[in-house]
Amino acid sequence: MKWRLPATPSSAFRPGFADWRLSIDGLVDRPGSFSLAQLKSYPTRSQITMVQCEEGWSYIAEWIGVPFHYVLDAVSVQPHARYVVYFSIQPDWWDSMDMADALHPQTFLVYGMNGGELPVGNGGPLRMRVPRQLGYKSVKFITHLTVTDNLKTFGKGLGSASPEGGYAWYAGI
Repeated sequence: MKWRLPATPSSAFRPGFADWRLSIDGLVDRPGSFSLAQLKSYPTRSQITMVQCEEGWSYIAEWIGVPFHYVLDAVSVQPHARYVVYFSIQPDWWDSMDMADALHPQTFLVYGMNGGELPVGNGGPLRMRVPRQLGYKSVKFITHLTVTDNLKTFGKGLGSASPEGGYAWYAGI
């Protein structure tokens, strides 16, 4: 997938992302909505990893954020949940992962890069970072998560926009 600037005019892109929220619903005991400040209040971690694209480009960066499992713990994922579906501010850009990848210690909700804020061009204010998979699984501009036990009700039922466009659902490296 090629990066493109979000087409949706939104207050989420005002300076400081003052009105930006991440909502979480589905198979959770405590559905909720988190501000960027709330996410930053969780334990911060950083990792230096490479983003690799199926189209051949790559780059290495220091990614700063909260391990995804902290956020999932905050909403209390129900035991029968099998997947997390995550959506970008761009309506046609979404993906999903199984719970093993969602709970993996390297899976991050990223809000910083190379010692600073995450630039909009790199997915700011928040992107999913799944370093064990190809770059298209690390969706930019994350605004919504749904925890589910079935991917058939999303999009064309293939698990994400990627396989709908001819890419693999699981993109492990």
